[in-house]
Amino acid sequence: MLSVKNLEVVYQDVILVLRGISFEIPKGEIVALLGSNGSGKTTALRAITGLLDTQNGDITKGQIFIEDEEITNADPSKIVNLGIAQVLEGRRIFSELSVSENLRLGGFTNDSASTENMERVFELFPILKTRSKNISGYLSGGEQQMLAIGRALMSDPKYLLLDEPSLGLAPKLVEQISELIVEINTQGVTVLLVEQNANMALKISSHGYIMETGNVVMDNSSEKLMKDKDVQEFYLGLNTEGTERKSFKDVKHYKRKKRWLS
Repeated sequence: MLSVKNLEVVYQDVILVLRGISFEIPKGEIVALLGSNGSGKTTALRAITGLLDTQNGDITKGQIFIEDEEITNADPSKIVNLGIAQVLEGRRIFSELSVSENLRLGGFTNDSASTENMERVFELFPILKTRSKNISGYLSGGEQQMLAIGRALMSDPKYLLLDEPSLGLAPKLVEQISELIVEINTQGVTVLLVEQNANMALKISSHGYIMETGNVVMDNSSEKLMKDKDVQEFYLGLNTEGTERKSFKDVKHYKRKKRWLS
C-alpha cells in the first residue's frame, strides 16, 4: 500500500498548499484523486515522488509510506527504485529524441530488463512500435501521452502515478487512454489517477478522493461518489435532476454552496 498521512506542503516558505491531507492507494487498485485547478493534486504527486524541490516546495508535516517503508523527503531515484513512477502533466517527453530513445531513458534505473520492458510497452501501445524511430515531437497528442506512460512503465513500477493523462485529448482518445490504464492495472500495476475529468476517472477507479484548496473534502468508493449530488453537479456536469447540463450561462450566478463547505 502507498499511504499519505497528514501531509502539509509549503511553497517558498510562505504558501501553504496542502493542509494535512491523508489518503491511501491499496495495492492492485485504481484510485482517483479529483479536484479543480489549484486544489493541490499535482503537489500531492510531487511530494510522493520527491519532486517538490523543483518548485521550491517543502514537506513541513506528515509522512509518506510505501509498503510500511517511509519515503518522506526521500531522494527521487530511491523512490523510483522502490517501485513508484510518475507521468507528469503535459506529457514532458524529450521531443527531440526518438520514441525508442525516450523509452530507454525511462528504463535507466532498470537497465537489465530494458529489452523485456520495451517489448511490454510495445504490446500495450502497438502504435509506438511502428513509430519507434520517429522523432517524438512529431507524434500526435495521443501518441505522446502513450509514450509518456510507456516511458514510466520502463522502470517496471509497482505504483504508477498519472497526472491528468486525458488533458488536451479528443473524447475518443480519452476513452482509449482510460482503457489502457485499466489494462495496465490488470497487469499488476497499482494506479493513482489525478484527473479533472471526473467522469472518466470514477468509471475506471474503485475509490476516489476529492480535493479543494489543499484539503481532502470527500472520500468514498467511486460508485458512491458517482451518485453523490454535489459530485454530479460540480464535477460530472449534471444538473440537480441528474441529467446533463445543457447550458452553463447561469453558472456565474449560482449561489448554492457544496454541502461539504456548509
